[in-house]
Amino acid sequence: MILVVKSGGESALPEWRAHFAECAPDLELRWWDDPSLDPAAVDFVLVWDPDPGRLARMPKLRAIFGSGAGVDGIVADPDLPRHIPLVRCVPPEATQRMGEFVTWAVLSLVKDARRMAIAQSRGVWDYFEAPFAAAERTVGVMGLGAMGLRSVEMLRALGIPVIGWSRTRKDVPGVETFAGADERDAFLARCDILVCLLPATEETRGLLDAPLFSRLPHGAGLVQVGRGVQQVVPDILTALDSGQLSGVMLDVFDPEPLAADSPLWSHPRVTVTPHVASLPSRRERARYVADCIARLGRGEPLPNVYDPERGY
Repeated sequence: MILVVKSGGESALPEWRAHFAECAPDLELRWWDDPSLDPAAVDFVLVWDPDPGRLARMPKLRAIFGSGAGVDGIVADPDLPRHIPLVRCVPPEATQRMGEFVTWAVLSLVKDARRMAIAQSRGVWDYFEAPFAAAERTVGVMGLGAMGLRSVEMLRALGIPVIGWSRTRKDVPGVETFAGADERDAFLARCDILVCLLPATEETRGLLDAPLFSRLPHGAGLVQVGRGVQQVVPDILTALDSGQLSGVMLDVFDPEPLAADSPLWSHPRVTVTPHVASLPSRRERARYVADCIARLGRGEPLPNVYDPERGY
């Protein structure tokens, strides 16, 4: 069986091969742009942003594996073979990493880590007292999938009050949850810190905008680990400058990488991270893909298959 890889650049192929050799030694790995590759011989692909039309020229293809939890760059292909299962990469390690990142981001906002980082970069002893303990801030997690639920668990373990919102009703033990458009404003009104973990869909495009921020308590914080197309950057900056938002942690952007001249880089209330919130290691992703291929061989259903109706 042949697995074609387009993730991390051609220089990453030896590492991919080493990891797959541990968990799927019978799998032959080839690089996406290998000139000797016969498209008709390809069984599987592991990709992030495939060239439009290429996947449609692989008649033997049995599954498409995204190299991350998001598959925006794959479904953007107008010729994507829709009958082939598209599997989002969500190994258990990814949910743990997301929980760790969200917890760190929330604590960073509560403790004003950005202010301390700026002071250190300038060699300034900027003594201040944080006005709140984390246990005095209610965190609202918007998006209660696997990553959202793990984030909720980890925040609650630190004694931080958490509420949740999702498109459809979710029952989370010990957590007050809200659902649908009718309950969103009531949810937002309670969020001292809003964590966005929603997928990229037409419904969520441009969601993080001035009207939404106006429904948050004055001085709320924002942790954005969903998708870059969800945020309206001018509205974020305006909300920060007015004090409606007190600080934001942004891990996703549109486009990526973030442009060098973006005002987000230097804003004193913004922390920028390079889309690393939940990225599992290549070893972890290789094990996940190998397990999925083994499931296919046994005739078992695949996990985390992209649903075009839901958009994730």
